[in-house]
Amino acid sequence: MPGKAMYRQSCLLKFLIGVLILGVISLSLNFIISPILDSTFGQPDSGLSTWQRLRYGILLVWFSDDLTRPIYQENNEMTFIIEPGEDAYTVSLHLEQSKLISNARAFQLFLAWSGKDAYLQPGRYRLSSSLSAISIAELLESASSSEIFLTVLPGWRIEEIAGTLATSGLTITADEFITVAYSKNTFNDLIPSGNTAEGYLFPGTYSLARTTTVDQLFLLLIQEFHFQVIPEYLSGYTLRGLTLHEAVTLASIVQKEAVIESEMPIIASVFLNRLKNGMRLQADPTVQYALGFDNTNNSWWKTPLSYSDLEIDSPFNTYMYAGLPPGPISNPGLKALAAVAYPEDTTFFYFQAQCTGTGYHNFAETLEQHLENNCP
Repeated sequence: MPGKAMYRQSCLLKFLIGVLILGVISLSLNFIISPILDSTFGQPDSGLSTWQRLRYGILLVWFSDDLTRPIYQENNEMTFIIEPGEDAYTVSLHLEQSKLISNARAFQLFLAWSGKDAYLQPGRYRLSSSLSAISIAELLESASSSEIFLTVLPGWRIEEIAGTLATSGLTITADEFITVAYSKNTFNDLIPSGNTAEGYLFPGTYSLARTTTVDQLFLLLIQEFHFQVIPEYLSGYTLRGLTLHEAVTLASIVQKEAVIESEMPIIASVFLNRLKNGMRLQADPTVQYALGFDNTNNSWWKTPLSYSDLEIDSPFNTYMYAGLPPGPISNPGLKALAAVAYPEDTTFFYFQAQCTGTGYHNFAETLEQHLENNCP
């Protein structure tokens, strides 16, 4: 029994010593290190925990020279590009490889400490090795680049493109973009008369001046669509008995239905076969488009759909109305546009996702075969 008591006392003593050490470190951070950190690196991001502030703060003091002194004294100016999707780790490595900073790890720590890691702007910057790492971080967070990159993904609808503008570096607002996109009198020389811009905003990554206006942006996206939809595609659409607008509408559905790009020509053939035979398309994405924003999933594309969803009275509901919807439901990419021009020659009328979760589909000629493909 005395041994157990001594063991408990020893554990308690170690615990108290640990608490004392942590207290000393915490006091040191608040009264000794914190003033140094604040004056050199600024206030820590409010989202950091106490432990993160302690750990990052100690490391920043250790790497202070790497962050406050330029790698070279002479003005060795160069163009530095942050591509869309690059994170703080990648940007830090590229800066070090470009000889603009001396320590990528230290730079990434400072970005995390200051919260600038969440605000790095894709774009083209003029940076110099005569700048300190801290100064470079400030420039990358600001709107100092003359050019930015805007990415439009295949299958995005107008509102999804608008939602990216707030962090793009452009001064165009989401509301301004949506207003112009849904105006049927906009760019009528490029968009079939009486239609919105939905379907004609060509996906891709664009290098833009920060001063780009909403009209200039629309003109660029729509001109790219017309540049990419070559006369050969138009001939393919005519061969299928489709106008350009009908082809873009079908391509927008194919874009949303297909997960695997190689299946797009087969999926296009299914819908073309159904149209030829007077069958309803019964495409879920058209119902999703009609439903609009789903607050539960925080998405413009509600999934899964309920039976009541399929009863929404909308001309876009291809379960309720035969033929194509009145217009595109998304902005399709080149692969989907090509699939409608050059579909596979099949006798399929049905398809549904395989039960493997891989994104592939099972295709069927008859309803009986289609029902057999149902997941257990």
